[in-house]
Amino acid sequence: MYEFHISKHMYSRIHFIGIGGISMSAMAEILISEGYTVTGSDAKDSPIVERLKKLGALIYIGHSEDNIGSADLVIYTDAISMDNEEFIKAKNLGIPVIDRATFLGALMKNYTNSIAVSGTHGKTTTTSMLSTILNRSVLNPTILLGGELDEIGGNVKLGSREFILTEACEYKGNILKYFPTMAIILNIDEDHLDYFKGIDHIQDTFADYGKNLDKNSYLIINKDDKGHRRVVDNTEARVFTFSLMEDSDYKAENISFSEEGYPIYTLNIKGKETYEVNLSVMGLHNVYNSLASIAAAHIYGIPMEDILKKISQYTGVHRRLELKGYYNGAKVIDDYAHHPTEIKATLNALRNSTDGNIFCVFQPHTYTRTKLLLNSFANSFGAANKIIITDIYAAREKDNGMVHSKDLVNAIYDNGADAMYIQTFEDIEHYLLESVKKDDIILTMGAGNVYLIGDAIVEGHKNKAAV
Repeated sequence: MYEFHISKHMYSRIHFIGIGGISMSAMAEILISEGYTVTGSDAKDSPIVERLKKLGALIYIGHSEDNIGSADLVIYTDAISMDNEEFIKAKNLGIPVIDRATFLGALMKNYTNSIAVSGTHGKTTTTSMLSTILNRSVLNPTILLGGELDEIGGNVKLGSREFILTEACEYKGNILKYFPTMAIILNIDEDHLDYFKGIDHIQDTFADYGKNLDKNSYLIINKDDKGHRRVVDNTEARVFTFSLMEDSDYKAENISFSEEGYPIYTLNIKGKETYEVNLSVMGLHNVYNSLASIAAAHIYGIPMEDILKKISQYTGVHRRLELKGYYNGAKVIDDYAHHPTEIKATLNALRNSTDGNIFCVFQPHTYTRTKLLLNSFANSFGAANKIIITDIYAAREKDNGMVHSKDLVNAIYDNGADAMYIQTFEDIEHYLLESVKKDDIILTMGAGNVYLIGDAIVEGHKNKAAV
C-alpha cells in the first residue's frame, strides 16, 4: 500500500498531470501550504489554475514530456489516457507515478480523523452542507470539495491535522483506496457503466469499501437504499442509519415544503429526541443529504443548536440548483445533474417551487452513460414542460457513433414528454428568449459546459437593462 507522510518531505518536486481538476487542485494547494514545490499541467487555463499559480505553483498549459522536468513524484488524474506523454516520460524515468485516488487515500492518513462522503448522487452537496456546519466549529477541518462553496472561499479549505473532510467517488472502484474514520454512503445507484458491469458490481464495490472500515470507525448510511444491507453486513464499523421511510437513527418525519420549495421536517433521533429542521435548498433529495450531514456533525459532538442553525443557513454550492439570475421575470437556474435519478430529483424540486413552465436544457454527459441508461433518462423529465437536448458532452470519451442526442429526444417523446433537439448553444438561447414568459424557469442541466447558455441569457439581460 502506498504511503505518503506529509511532514517528512520525501519529495522535493511533485508534478500533477491534470492539476486543474477540482480534486487535483485541492491536493496541490494542501501540498503548497506544507512547503512542497508543486508543478502541474492541464489542457486549458481556468480560475483554479490561476489561483494555484498565485500560490506559487508552476503550471503548463498543454501536455508535454518536457513538463516533467526534475519531478520526483507524479500524480495523475483518471481523466488522462495511458498514452499521455508526461505519464509515459515519468514511467520511463522511473519516477513514482501515483493515481489521484491512491494519493488522496494516502494523504487522508495524515489526519487523525477523516470523513469521506460517497454515493452515486449528492456527494458535493452533502460535503458542502457538512462543511458549512463544521467550518466555524472547534473541529477546524481541512476540506476538499468537488465544487465551489462561498463558505470556504472555493473548493478547498486548509484547517488542522485533526480532521479532513472529502468526497469519495466510486468510479473505477476508487473508494476502495480510502480508509476513513467516518464513511458516509448516501445511495448506491447504477452509473459509470463504462467501468462497472452493473448494479451488482457497484453494490459489491461498496460492500468491499465497508470492509475497509475498522471497529473504531463510523459508517453513516441511507437505510432507504436497497443496497445498504450488503455494506452493513460487511463492515466492523459502528453503523448509524438515516432515512425518510424506514426506522433509523436519524429519521425525517412530517415533511412539508415552504412556498419557495424548501423542505421543513421533524428530525427524530433514535425515537428519543425531536427537532424542527428548516432547509434553504430545494428538493426531497436534500432532506437525505441534510440527514447525513446532521448525523456526522452530531456524532462528532457538535451541539444540535449549532447544527440546526448552520444547516438552515446553507444555500447551496455553485452548479447545484444555482440561481444565476433572471430574464424578464423568469428564473435562470443551473444544475450539475447528469444521471436520471438526479434529473428527476432536480425537476421535482423545481416543480414544487413554481406554477410556471419549466424549460429544461439538458446536455448529456458521455456516450456510454447516455446509451446504457437511455430508457431511464427518457423517464426522468416528467416534471418539465419543455425539454431541449443538445449534443452529448464527450468528456473522457470519443464519439464512435453508438448514440446521438436525437436518440434521447425520440425516447423522451415516446414517453409522452415534449422534447426537441437543438445543436448549438446560440440557437438554444435564441429559442428560449422567444419562448420564456414571466414566472417560468430556465434550467440548464448537465456536467459539461451547458451553464454557458444561462450565463449568456443573464448577462445579455443585464446589459439590455443597463442601456
